[in-house]
Amino acid sequence: MEISRRKFLGTSAAAAAALTFDRSASAATPRISVIDRARVSEPAFQPVVVASANGIRGVARAYDMITRQNADTLDAIIAGVNIQELDPEDQSVGLGGLPNEEGVVQLDASCMHGPTKRAGSVGALEDIATPSLVAKAVMDYTDHIMLVGAGAKKFALEMGFKEQNLLTEKSRRDWLRWKACLNPVDNWLDTRSDSAASPPPTASLSFDDPLHVKFTTGTINMNAVNAAGDMSSVTTTSGLSWKVPGRVGDSPIIGAGQYCDNSVGAAGSTGRGEANIKVCGAFLIVEFMRQGMSPDQACMKTIDRVIAMTERRLLDPAGRPLFDLQFYALHRDGRFGSATAYEGARFSVADASGARLVPMKFKFARSERPQMPEVRCRRA
Repeated sequence: MEISRRKFLGTSAAAAAALTFDRSASAATPRISVIDRARVSEPAFQPVVVASANGIRGVARAYDMITRQNADTLDAIIAGVNIQELDPEDQSVGLGGLPNEEGVVQLDASCMHGPTKRAGSVGALEDIATPSLVAKAVMDYTDHIMLVGAGAKKFALEMGFKEQNLLTEKSRRDWLRWKACLNPVDNWLDTRSDSAASPPPTASLSFDDPLHVKFTTGTINMNAVNAAGDMSSVTTTSGLSWKVPGRVGDSPIIGAGQYCDNSVGAAGSTGRGEANIKVCGAFLIVEFMRQGMSPDQACMKTIDRVIAMTERRLLDPAGRPLFDLQFYALHRDGRFGSATAYEGARFSVADASGARLVPMKFKFARSERPQMPEVRCRRA
């Protein structure tokens, strides 16, 4: 079959054009190998949840919600801290928390949601067991960030939260024991039987003995990042035991008790709130991470700042603090860290390796911890 020159040239031109188009398309859309496809399908960020040691059950729940249920990070970590808030045996938060000097349980909490850059908090909240959820409601439904006292309770009730007596029998008895030992000339008697009397009339107080120290602190902080790199943080507490009514610590203060910047990381604290407020500890840790420090380095640097800003009466002769304070940090890239003044503390972590307790970095060895002064407790 004879093909004309014109037809041949036209066919050749069309083929060349098609070939050119295919090559251009190939250049614009490079082929993806099987290995590359696997890499593309991997999450850009590794989900991680960190918390204070009392949050070991909570980090497991939050991690499961984030990775299996695709839950929002803030919803997940609030569900995590709710475990402690609703546990009457945990006297540091929520139901059963140790009361103020008048025997009233007052709760504080705050939260931050990285993706939306929003925050909420409550202070001196009474009769509501889950202040973390009330703080989130403040964030979700008002133009405010913090509500306190009677106003916070009124808001919570209007939002449908249940009012209940938070003072358990266990915490009430501990409060009465504190009052009995408070002042040798007051009208309160120590009514414990001799068999239950501990410590003896003269005893050295330990940082680790929550029933017999004059004041104790207890808090839970939790921070999380998901596979999309979105972060959140929350802190909740019943605050300093036997505190002056109305006292608010660092937990409900954005930038002190917790802080979250979705482009960098999140951080929080437990321990003496008054010491942390003065350095805006959680905010400072996030800023140190922004400057390139690791989470551990950022936390330890903030411990140093706390000590530098502590008044003389709260330091021993060697300049070591007479209180405990712990910091927890989570970078957006999944790195996590912590720091505490004295050796021995641990914190909670949940990631692909499971939920576990991890030793905290410390500034001073256990042997360097100052001895607490002796106290006399009158017995009936």
